[in-house]
Amino acid sequence: MSIRRLSPETINRIAAGEVVERPASVVKELVENAIDAGATRIEVATAGGGLALIRVTDDGAGMGADDLALAVERHCTSKLDGGLEAIGTLGFRGEALASIGSVARLALASRQRGSADGFEIAVDGGAVGDPRPVAMAPGTRVEVTDLFFATPARLKFMKSERAETAAITETVRRLAMAHPEIRFSLSGADRTATDLPATGPNGWLDRLDRILGNGFRADAMAIDSGRGPIRLTGFAGLPTHHRGNAAQQYLFVNGRPVRDKLLAGAVRAAYGDFIPHDRHPVLALFLDVPPAEVDVNVHPAKAEVRFRDPGLVRALMIGALREALAAAGHRASDRGATAMIEALRRSAFAPPQAPAARGAERGWEGFAEPAQAVLTDLPRSADRRAAAYVPAAAPAAAPVAAQPLGVPRAQLHETYIVAETEDGLVVVDQHAAHERLVYERLKAALAADGGVPRQILLIPEIVELPEEDVDRLASRAAELQPLGLVLEAFGPGAVAVREVPGLLGHGDTAGLVRDLADEIAELDTATLLADRLDAIAGTMACHGSVRAGRRLRPEEMDALLREMEATPHSGQCIHGRPTYIELKLSDIERLFGRR
Repeated sequence: MSIRRLSPETINRIAAGEVVERPASVVKELVENAIDAGATRIEVATAGGGLALIRVTDDGAGMGADDLALAVERHCTSKLDGGLEAIGTLGFRGEALASIGSVARLALASRQRGSADGFEIAVDGGAVGDPRPVAMAPGTRVEVTDLFFATPARLKFMKSERAETAAITETVRRLAMAHPEIRFSLSGADRTATDLPATGPNGWLDRLDRILGNGFRADAMAIDSGRGPIRLTGFAGLPTHHRGNAAQQYLFVNGRPVRDKLLAGAVRAAYGDFIPHDRHPVLALFLDVPPAEVDVNVHPAKAEVRFRDPGLVRALMIGALREALAAAGHRASDRGATAMIEALRRSAFAPPQAPAARGAERGWEGFAEPAQAVLTDLPRSADRRAAAYVPAAAPAAAPVAAQPLGVPRAQLHETYIVAETEDGLVVVDQHAAHERLVYERLKAALAADGGVPRQILLIPEIVELPEEDVDRLASRAAELQPLGLVLEAFGPGAVAVREVPGLLGHGDTAGLVRDLADEIAELDTATLLADRLDAIAGTMACHGSVRAGRRLRPEEMDALLREMEATPHSGQCIHGRPTYIELKLSDIERLFGRR
């Protein structure tokens, strides 16, 4: 078989297979060209999910007749003055317009700023026409119709019109996040019109709040950190503001939206044990890197990058996010209060219900009752466990203003602490809150020399388990000792627990051992427990924390709130749920029609 040269049309269509994957790819290339041209306003209109029509109009620098003729040829670009080592623009390959024109009908019209004349050129399935005069405002207008008509096989791989429209919207959203100084608008027969005005001094946060919605502004932590010539800025959501997938994790390098495994992995590592393993934080992070330190010439789609020093980039991201998380202290997501207000509004108009059978017995436990009455049904072991975490009680008349989580006023259903703050009230989930506090103490003890302090049991506790679980625990006994748990096999179907972590007090030792056996069963046989300390410590904390359904004395409630205020990350439990919800007085007054 002889070798022959491919025709220019075939070459362009092969290139289009990488550059023009779907309508959203076309929109990305055209909008990036508009941004590179210095546009302050970009309008995108579509029809038929972008397959029937894509029109992108901008007020950028524009082009003359000679530039138009070159723009639709392959490997013609105005953006590589500094070479591949100093790419400062979003586009640079000179492939997009030629690729689009080879598989669709393309009309490119432009007028340079300061010029009285505009010009237009048409490309029909690779056939290029001559430039001709056209009346238009300064800027550029690109109209793409009948996408993939020249490669009908590609049409079979398109998704529904709604899915393609959604992909276009997401593409524009990503670019709009990185450029809040530009006004973006989307319209067309296949979509609801969207307008994103150019923003002011708080550009990024205003734009992000407009796009992400769902209370992101209230839950956002500002990120601003640098190492050497690299800088990371943006906003990240609190750990309690998370989603079931990573669709709302937006990462940018030099203003370019990217999907990078290194950056995504750094985000996961930074949030670590503050968020459930199957949940994902919401954030938008902007990494500024000297062009010589990053390679964007990895793939024609330009969504992948390679860093000269990936370790430095990863360390910067993890450090900046963890610093922000630590600074957030006991903050929790604002969405809980919003949900509470909505629930109260709905219940206000619901028909009255008969009180629950235990309503009178487990209602509001006010401080008017004598302390003895609150403790009448506490088992002795639970009473001792309380003493393990309660410091000296705060004065009853402590100023509310000095305590962000307020002064405890009641316990609701033996599960929730209600506290009065300076400008509202706080409802605390006592188990979730104490679970985080115990967990943070365990981590601190693990980081210190000597591991977790242990408490010797006067009588070893015998826990019956399946034989395979006994073998697993016995084989990892040496690794469990630094965690404060000392055990050994006790025959073929049980283990004897001789020492337990002192922080856990008189908790459910049998339940803890069974859960640890399950944790170890999920590990690879070659994996050390040290690699999963966070998960193991979380399991221990869950078993060692004060349970829902336990009555607390006033001083115990106060001690819990004060320790939460002093403990970083206490706004969410180890499973990523909020430990408290705050309701402002203004919201309460609105519920009663006072505002």
